[in-house]
Amino acid sequence: MTISIAVAKETAAGEKRVAMVPKVAAKLTKMDVTLTLAKGAGEGSRIPDASYAEPVTLSGRADEIYGANVVLAVNAPEVKQIGKMKRGSVLISFVQGHNNPDVVDALVKNGVTCFAMELIPRISRAQSMDALSSQANAAGYKAALIAANALERFLPMLTTAAGTIRPAKVLVIGAGVAGLQAIATAGRLGAKVYGYDVRTDTKEQVESLGAEFLVAEGVKAEAEGGYARELTDDEKKKQQQMLADNMAEADAVITTAAVPGRPAPKIVSKAMVEGMKPGAVIIDLAAAGGGNCELTQPDEIVTHGAVTIHGPSNMPSLLAEHASEMYAQNLFNFLQLVLVEEEGQEDAKPGDKKHKLEFNWDDEILAKAVLTRDGELVNESVKVALGRDDDAGNDRTSAEESS
Repeated sequence: MTISIAVAKETAAGEKRVAMVPKVAAKLTKMDVTLTLAKGAGEGSRIPDASYAEPVTLSGRADEIYGANVVLAVNAPEVKQIGKMKRGSVLISFVQGHNNPDVVDALVKNGVTCFAMELIPRISRAQSMDALSSQANAAGYKAALIAANALERFLPMLTTAAGTIRPAKVLVIGAGVAGLQAIATAGRLGAKVYGYDVRTDTKEQVESLGAEFLVAEGVKAEAEGGYARELTDDEKKKQQQMLADNMAEADAVITTAAVPGRPAPKIVSKAMVEGMKPGAVIIDLAAAGGGNCELTQPDEIVTHGAVTIHGPSNMPSLLAEHASEMYAQNLFNFLQLVLVEEEGQEDAKPGDKKHKLEFNWDDEILAKAVLTRDGELVNESVKVALGRDDDAGNDRTSAEESS
């Protein structure tokens, strides 16, 4: 039986990305699958329907999209859309199950096997599938551009007949994927860049990008797997004092610290904002989780005194074309794990080989990425977050960025 794959049109407010782009669709259709795209799915990314060549088909019917064997999306469909999915079908998308109990319940009720892209483990073999990282790259890049645009001053040093203008100082808090990209972009724009992360083993990465790494004396928060642990109260005080001193001199601050399934850690206090110079800006990439700054309002620009705080909740969507391109490739790479060649096709040409849906639950990537399976919620960290299993451990506590 030929496997049917469908790409949903995103319905979340402000979402411009699409889960499949023409270039990747052409590769996918060579795997003996049918690929159906919801009409208008690519419009937000400036990809017209006509860009998707045959054998890709277009459909305006929800039952054809959500009735496929595999549904691909950027964000989880709405509950009513999940209700149209077949028992035993597969959904691959960002879900953020920690914050969406109704979606999780609908997936369980309808017997959908769901792989949540934010749950893909950060191991070397899964790098090509790591959508958190691909989208964080887009977020960090755009954050530096927004900071540059919001500042009413130059970023680079300029030597003119009227005198020399010193470079702007940009402080990036969090040296994960988004933070490192923000550091690199601000540096390319000519700013003097400083980076900070509680994980001091990121120092080399920050300095390799030409930035100065800030250290809070006596604070080291590395945990197993390269993630960050929770700081003690004393460590938090040292961290905040060091950051307050450096923020007072910064023209722009970009914060990137987010923990999947939990509110974003509050790193920047009201008092720290009030200590910043007039005209300074803060770009808070953790706004979707409540923000790293206690004054952040999701999807709003807040002015406190003479400091402006931006809280974009979906930064990758502002770079929809390339963010979609990277995400579609992440999905294609992940699909290689579940679209398995049928046996007895040794003589068949690559484009003619038949495939079947098959899940190897001994594969670490599949085992950790699966959210729901056989009518059950199986991810332990989401169980804990939703209060569904008091004894379950959190297998993905990360200080890295979410999309």
